[in-house]
Amino acid sequence: MSCCCEFNGCNQGAKVLAVIFDLDGTLLDTERATRGVLNEFLARYGKELDREKEEKKRLGMTQKDSAAIIVKDYELPLTPDQFIKEITPLYRERWAKAKALPGANRLIKHLQKNGVPMALASNSLQENIEAKIYHHKGWKESFSVILGSDQVKSGKPSPYLFEEAAKKMGVDAVNCLVIEDSLVGVKAANAAKMKVVAVPSRREADCNGLANVVLHSLLEFQPELWGLPPFDDWIDDTLPIDPLHLSGLYVTGCLQEATENATLALPDQAVGLYFGWTKVDTDENLKILVSINIDFSCVGYKKIHVYLIDANSELKHKQMMQIHLVGYIRAWDNKELTSTELEKLDEYKSIARASLDLPSFTCCL
Repeated sequence: MSCCCEFNGCNQGAKVLAVIFDLDGTLLDTERATRGVLNEFLARYGKELDREKEEKKRLGMTQKDSAAIIVKDYELPLTPDQFIKEITPLYRERWAKAKALPGANRLIKHLQKNGVPMALASNSLQENIEAKIYHHKGWKESFSVILGSDQVKSGKPSPYLFEEAAKKMGVDAVNCLVIEDSLVGVKAANAAKMKVVAVPSRREADCNGLANVVLHSLLEFQPELWGLPPFDDWIDDTLPIDPLHLSGLYVTGCLQEATENATLALPDQAVGLYFGWTKVDTDENLKILVSINIDFSCVGYKKIHVYLIDANSELKHKQMMQIHLVGYIRAWDNKELTSTELEKLDEYKSIARASLDLPSFTCCL
């Protein structure tokens, strides 16, 4: 329906008393961490991954439903249960490397600190949820309820997971806010008569019309719009973040992000105006402002503009660059900057310059 910057709030009607999170793609970047597993598995059976087909399906589905489709599509000599048994160990190895998505740690800690009940409700099996969050300090203890699709009658898009989570927290459905990334998850929240915020990847744009609010990332989430305690961690209009690291070829103001096994370092939800440091050929650390916006004409569907903060610094027209982003300023989705926006850019450079001299932002150098 609307982006956070256009949203006036949902304080009308039932008060939000609890928050229910999806896991994969909402809090945890499991999809990119496990990319390549299915291809590796299919190769054992002499099959080749159909990338175009895989791009368009199965996000948010239960493991059993997804397995049944894969077995059928690739004509594997396995039952869905046999497929799950064989491929799960490969996924488990990768889950340990899955990183929290931008803003996830911050939001979990904030809600816990303020005594807001939280549940985790995922279409994954409950034991797989436990395995995925095991390596993330404090996550398991933060959720009063953790539910998998094997613990209810059926998973999303049915409402049962969210209804059961609300019941176990002792909160009515109308008092719950769901945070999701997938279309099936948003549909499940709608079916449960709960408010829902969507933070979709580029492949899940269909949920835009069904969610109360659509955000690019959890860094854009404003608790006060839902009657929840506001964040108190901003430092002079800037926000310290879990560092984002990327590298690539810098060409005339833009970074062409390098890939590792065809996987880009930045998740889809890393969108906005950031600042940090870059190390260039000279091994000198330079202060930079970086805008990351959606652009489907680019590799990875993002355009990454790099702006030097200090006027006395200079970059070559073309060179390799390592970037460490340590702070966030705001949502930013301008593909072309107007003269007015260029003036704002100078203002943001000034804000970033001052922040990068503070201990909160220099600890990652």
